[in-house]
Amino acid sequence: MRLFLVRHGETESNRRGLALGRDDVPLNERGLWQAERLGRALAPEPLAAVYSSPLRRTLDTARAVASPHGVDVQTEERLVEMDIGEADGLTFEEVRSRFPGLLEAWVSDKGPTQAMPGGERLLDVQERAWSAIADLAARHNEETVAAVTHNFVILTLLVRVLGLDLVQFRRLRHSVGAVSVLDTRPKRFTLVRLNDTCHLEGD
Repeated sequence: MRLFLVRHGETESNRRGLALGRDDVPLNERGLWQAERLGRALAPEPLAAVYSSPLRRTLDTARAVASPHGVDVQTEERLVEMDIGEADGLTFEEVRSRFPGLLEAWVSDKGPTQAMPGGERLLDVQERAWSAIADLAARHNEETVAAVTHNFVILTLLVRVLGLDLVQFRRLRHSVGAVSVLDTRPKRFTLVRLNDTCHLEGD
């Protein structure tokens, strides 16, 4: 299977630099433009299926990707963004003020095993996301599919593909509207493309 990992387009929370997890915020104007560009960029690919997190920002992005291929978007709950609990929608200054020590713990070696306040651990995100793409690989042998999802989901998958410890996720970046590509073989995933934003250049 060839898997296109797509991060949703921009939201106002992204633009303002707010912590964003399960808050169901929509794409902003630029995000809608990015979704349209993604649809055009992936139109030549032989997509057999398009999967999406259940949140609006991913579903709307996924519909733009799926439209040229005449396929319906299939919702995959395991692709939903990390549950960051009470930190959702806060600025980083507000997170630091309301939850002393949280950000320091988050960037430490123990960060992936530290649950967010009222939320989940990054380790939990990786486990469910990996099970999702493993199932897609089994379901779509020798096919090409797209999965439209979120920042933390994509980063946790990429570090596992690269054989890095989960704590190394901060060494990677995946922009809104960007695409990474994985090729899967039995017991092996290969990173073919990382954080590609060429389709967003110009205009």
